[in-house]
Amino acid sequence: MYLDYQSAKPVDPEVIAAMNPYMIEKYGNASSLHEVGDWSTEALDISRLIIANFVNAREPEEIIFTSGATEANNLAIIGYALRNRQKGNHLIISEVEHISIHNIAKYLRKNGFEVSIVPVDYTGTVRLDKLEERIRPDTILISIQHASNEIGTIQPIKSIGKIARERKIVFHVDAVASEGQIPIDVQRDFIDMLTLSSNDIYGPRGVGALYVRKGILLNPLIIGGGQERGLRSGTEDVAAIVGFAKAAELALKYLPEESKRLQQLRDKAIKKVLETIPRSYLNGHTTNRLPNNAHFRFDFIEGESILLSFKELGIAVSTGSACSSKTLEPSHTLISLGLLHEEAHGSLEITMGRLTTEADIDKFLEALPGIVKRLRDMSPLTKNKVGM
Repeated sequence: MYLDYQSAKPVDPEVIAAMNPYMIEKYGNASSLHEVGDWSTEALDISRLIIANFVNAREPEEIIFTSGATEANNLAIIGYALRNRQKGNHLIISEVEHISIHNIAKYLRKNGFEVSIVPVDYTGTVRLDKLEERIRPDTILISIQHASNEIGTIQPIKSIGKIARERKIVFHVDAVASEGQIPIDVQRDFIDMLTLSSNDIYGPRGVGALYVRKGILLNPLIIGGGQERGLRSGTEDVAAIVGFAKAAELALKYLPEESKRLQQLRDKAIKKVLETIPRSYLNGHTTNRLPNNAHFRFDFIEGESILLSFKELGIAVSTGSACSSKTLEPSHTLISLGLLHEEAHGSLEITMGRLTTEADIDKFLEALPGIVKRLRDMSPLTKNKVGM
């Protein structure tokens, strides 16, 4: 049973079917000037149009295909910073950004840029007053995630975009956690650059995209033959891009109904856990959160122990971001909420998807209380605690 959809999703069978011809029959290089190459060029053009429609971009040429979200984030932030350094050397991100954004910020600091961090409130929501306080005359870029891949909190993107647009600051959004779950509209929300990932909408891994509003200038990070408007050289993986586009089509088709279904499963899980397990808590916003995300914490035990207990039952869950799970440090997102280290370590995240059923949630809810009780009984932290 799989409840870790935020870390990876299966590829939709319709996506695989759309990809197959471009791996077997229409395998040409899109840069080739012959008929087989033309087939790939046409597929790229159609896919670019579909992804543009997915985020409401004005022109297909505003979509740049990449190897994934991490590369897109690098191209957006480092590429813009290097190209526009003469305008200023100050950037702004939030405390709860994905680890890839924080590591980009570290890289930029080592190369002479200044990066300010905006705090969040106890729900993980960016504080707009603190954001405005950090804007300086030399601020050139603000990068804020659409929603947290960890605690599920959805950020006030439109309000942030409006602040940035009024001050003529470029606004980048990492939408990997939210794509396919809540609507994305780069025009409505004043977004200048936006990061997307294929696998997060049931497409193939190893492909993503960066929306770059017309007029935004970037330095390329990969130099070569000049593909993707010279911003991302290298022969395009046409089959993967076609699969990405098909996944985006399906995501738009399923979004209204699927979001409602997942929200009902999410709310059931949250309600039952908080009702049946003493000293359990919900991390993130209670309502303004992704429809598939439930993120809990439990006093006196560690999330890794819960994860391993579920693993023995054949149930896949998570303690947080898969991209930073190799470290024993507590989640920077949870610490940003004001939690103590021991509180952050006792966290459990479940994320649901298209194959998740109510029976899956019932099985999870049946197993969790016993796991928590057993681990608490073993923990020295629970000794002499009332109600345990």
